[in-house]
Amino acid sequence: MAALPTCPCGRGVSYDVCCGRLHLGVVTAATAEELMRSRYSAFVRHDAAYLQKTWSRTTRPARIDFPNRIWTGLEILGTTGGSAFHTEGTVEFNAHYTTGIQHENSTFTRETGEWVYVAAL
Repeated sequence: MAALPTCPCGRGVSYDVCCGRLHLGVVTAATAEELMRSRYSAFVRHDAAYLQKTWSRTTRPARIDFPNRIWTGLEILGTTGGSAFHTEGTVEFNAHYTTGIQHENSTFTRETGEWVYVAAL
């Protein structure tokens, strides 16, 4: 896939220095919010391998189906826990697309020391 000039996660920096590094496995997410942002970018880019890798083994689906949506932006509404000092956290967000908004409050945990997505509340 061609590199995006700015990262879809909304941080205002290039994809290559933001979520691209996580998608390539150069670094792992330091916080639940960083993982959430990288997973949103993976949905935008249809990166099923990254989504599978960062999904808890207890809730991971056998395959990823991408909704027929054009994602237009991510808005983080709030977080609980999820820092470098926590083992669990939540991220509430709105994922905007051309015809609507997907609102979610996602739960995250650490597995083998790395943040993974568990489920939506």
